[in-house]
Amino acid sequence: MIPAGKLISIGGAEDKGTDLEKGEITRNNLNFFELGILRRIAKETGSIDSKIEIVTTASMIPYEVGENYLDAFSKIGCTNIDVMHIRNREDANNPIYIERIKACDCVMFSGGNQLRLTAVFGGTEFLQIVKRRYFNDEHFIVAGTSAGAMAMSNTMIYEGNATKAHLKGEVKITTGLGFMDNVIIDSHFEKRGRFGRLAQAVAANPGCIGIGLGEDTGMLITEGNKMEAIGSGLVMIIDGHDIRHSNIADIPDGNPISVENIKVHFCEKGNGYLVNERTFLIEAQEGALVDKQVEVE
Repeated sequence: MIPAGKLISIGGAEDKGTDLEKGEITRNNLNFFELGILRRIAKETGSIDSKIEIVTTASMIPYEVGENYLDAFSKIGCTNIDVMHIRNREDANNPIYIERIKACDCVMFSGGNQLRLTAVFGGTEFLQIVKRRYFNDEHFIVAGTSAGAMAMSNTMIYEGNATKAHLKGEVKITTGLGFMDNVIIDSHFEKRGRFGRLAQAVAANPGCIGIGLGEDTGMLITEGNKMEAIGSGLVMIIDGHDIRHSNIADIPDGNPISVENIKVHFCEKGNGYLVNERTFLIEAQEGALVDKQVEVE
């Protein structure tokens, strides 16, 4: 089924909660992505007055994260913003939240721990409503940053140390929220050196396209297929469909993986990619689709 709605997956900035608890950042640096991406979200909803609901479930500091979202959106003139502090499955089934998710124009999942998102929302009426609206309502948007972006796909990385990602078994995968099949999304891609992590995930699941999102960078995805890079940084596409050699199925855990002919594409703002066709787009804006085969004189 082709989704009628849109996904906006964002690489994030600082982790909203996890890093803070480890003392790696300070509250003064608890920033969100650049306001340009927020403006794009507001634009895609169709109106600055559109109702946007922020879901802080992934974060361990939800109230602080929620306030930061409210402040960030207010800077671009959006005031019809509210926050859902859903902490457990009982909250997810709260009739008040159910009615609010039915009425909003956009739902945005914050950063933090993506496993919290799947553990809290998996199988709930809340998630069923979000998915039903995404697949049937052309004006509905599902956005997510960091963990919120990683949880969008059906196949989700939930753990993996970047320094050991070349070793089999170091990258842990589970089922995500299921808004999009055949992709695996990773965030904070450049700053945290996660190429090896996403490459191993793709090598183990070569039917999936890997999407590595840099910070202050995202992908706008329409029809569950066409992607447009937004923001100021890099999006990396990793394609394992044409892998010729891979030892990942045959070696014990802890051994280095060996992979031949994995493809990589670099996307800047305005570039895009067609997932089903596995085609790079120089220009992803509507009416300006040009693929990589275009001749240069």
